[in-house]
Amino acid sequence: MADGLLLPDRHRTALERLLAEHLPEVEVWAYGSRVTGRAHGGSDLDLALRAPGGAEIEPARLGAFERALEASTIPFLVQPHDWARLPERFHREIERRHAVLRSATGRPE
Repeated sequence: MADGLLLPDRHRTALERLLAEHLPEVEVWAYGSRVTGRAHGGSDLDLALRAPGGAEIEPARLGAFERALEASTIPFLVQPHDWARLPERFHREIERRHAVLRSATGRPE
């Protein structure tokens, strides 16, 4: 958790595997209470998914990722959001306070 993200290693590993399987080229930023320090063990994890070039992520791929999250052993809600579909005001807020979970190269941070 050196990056300021409240996410136990075992859940981070599970999440990274799902991302590599379903969205390998997508940069992933975490934001919200698990970054600000206001989270508890059951807090949700908000993710901003940033496809290369600012493109939208295909709904079928995003849906498959969401279903994989639901079937995973991660014991709290993970809420992925396509950056390209978020309002600009959300972009500014997330940019102010986030943790990079996976860089644009697809490698974990």
